[in-house]
Amino acid sequence: MLSPVLAGLATGLGLIVAIGAQNAFVLRQGLLRAHVGTVVAICALSDVVLVAAGVGGIGVLLERAGWLVPVARWFGAAFLTWYGVTALRQALRSKALDGASSGPVQGTRRSAVLRATALTWLNPHVYLDTVLLLGTVAGSHGSVGRWWFALGACLGSILWFSALGFGARRAAPLVTRPSAWRAIDVLTGVTMLVVAASLVWMR
Repeated sequence: MLSPVLAGLATGLGLIVAIGAQNAFVLRQGLLRAHVGTVVAICALSDVVLVAAGVGGIGVLLERAGWLVPVARWFGAAFLTWYGVTALRQALRSKALDGASSGPVQGTRRSAVLRATALTWLNPHVYLDTVLLLGTVAGSHGSVGRWWFALGACLGSILWFSALGFGARRAAPLVTRPSAWRAIDVLTGVTMLVVAASLVWMR
């Protein structure tokens, strides 16, 4: 069953590694060292639930209830627009990131949980890719093999988000200047707005 696991791992990574709103948020939290474990857990476990749902057949339900995707699309676009504008405004007052500081982290755990959850579950691409696409590809591996495929896809999500969140700490020395942190905020904001625009114009 190694082949379906590797296929699931490769397919899962191929879908989530691309730069997006969720990845930008995880990276930013990792650089800030702010509730990284919580954010990584939410993103990874959400993917596990969505992959299991897709492989288990919810993908078929979403295909039949077509009205669910447009609703999620507009909610996601509105949220990402708000988040992107917030990030760009923050870029105007960004300060240096002191990676060695032992002071309080930026933002509350509740805020991090809400944002990570929204960026995951209000993104229709998550349902189109993780649920529908992975669910369909998994089905090609048979009744048993599809669950090994799902295992590989879930491992891919866990490995990626863990590396992105906890690995970002190694980059902290590179963002000790206000200009560097401002660039990160601008990149985050632009990414959010681009994704929001793609949601509005998607068909």
